[in-house]
Amino acid sequence: MSRAVFLDRDGTIIKEKNYLRRVEEVEIFSGAGAALGRLCRAGFKLFIVSNQSGVGRGYFTLAEVGKVNEYLLSELAREGARFERIYIAPEAPNAPSRGRKPSPQFLWDARDECGVDLAQSYMVGDKLIDLECGWNAGVRKCLLVRTGYGAELERASPNKLKAAAVVDDLPAASQWILDST
Repeated sequence: MSRAVFLDRDGTIIKEKNYLRRVEEVEIFSGAGAALGRLCRAGFKLFIVSNQSGVGRGYFTLAEVGKVNEYLLSELAREGARFERIYIAPEAPNAPSRGRKPSPQFLWDARDECGVDLAQSYMVGDKLIDLECGWNAGVRKCLLVRTGYGAELERASPNKLKAAAVVDDLPAASQWILDST
């Protein structure tokens, strides 16, 4: 069984853009590629788990999401970051969905498909639903980054974050994970 780090995409790895649909709009957070590369070299498998409700709302297509993800992976690979899978929930928030966060389904899929030990794995995101996804799956620790919506969540609902580690950004999350292993 392998250790893994599950990551939200928008607001965690890349800057939050309201319904990102074009490669030209992708802005990777400073230090994200190097941080993810360090996790890979330490033996962690990486996964992206992303709600993309813009598809279900008709704002963009799954093909456009795929192009953004392909570009993102190629950019991150330059610094040694390699992802096993990207799990996407394209449904609108009120539509039935197998994997839309906070559902743990995609983490369970990674466990079954890629031999991930969830009890030795981590979830990193900027929203409460990211943390809830990890908690629901039984990961070792969930980390909230203050990028994206994270700082706002920390100010508004600190009582909901008692079981999470709160860090500034993805490089800090990576360091926290590496220091805890």
